[in-house]
Amino acid sequence: MWKRARVAQGYRKSMESLLRTLDRIAGGRHADYTIPDENLRDPRTRRAFVVITWLLVAEFVVGVAAVVIAVVLAVGGESIPWAVWMRSVVVLGMTVTLFYFAWRAQKGYYWAYSRLRLFSKIFPVVTLVIAAIPGLYPLWMVTEQILFSLILIGVADYLDSDHMRAAFPKPGKAGGQEPATA
Repeated sequence: MWKRARVAQGYRKSMESLLRTLDRIAGGRHADYTIPDENLRDPRTRRAFVVITWLLVAEFVVGVAAVVIAVVLAVGGESIPWAVWMRSVVVLGMTVTLFYFAWRAQKGYYWAYSRLRLFSKIFPVVTLVIAAIPGLYPLWMVTEQILFSLILIGVADYLDSDHMRAAFPKPGKAGGQEPATA
């Protein structure tokens, strides 16, 4: 029993160390900057992250559905363009990255909030521009891309609300917490 608890504790420490390394890479100089706890506990902040999480779940389902459709069509003998396979993998990878950002933002990391906010604005634009290229994707994939973009626009809308922008003040502005350096 005790051995299992020590192993679990060691695993948690190793995992936290790995996540802190990822945070340092993704967050840069503000990787340790967090927002005040009262901002995180605010019901509006919590509610926004619940909705954002569900929107990202929907995004993931859309991505998995695209892969399933491509596999079913390929098994049925239809030729699936390389761009469809690549797009499917990229969408799933992007969604996993957005989940990571959302999770760390829910823990109060400003860098994660800002990355999630930025990418939820950029990805829909890029996706729609690529979807508009004639003949690159079949109609079902273009439809998937439009749906993907609409969901991410919903995420961006929540992140851009007055409350969320106030809850996540930029580093250097009043309210944030930089850890003390020893």
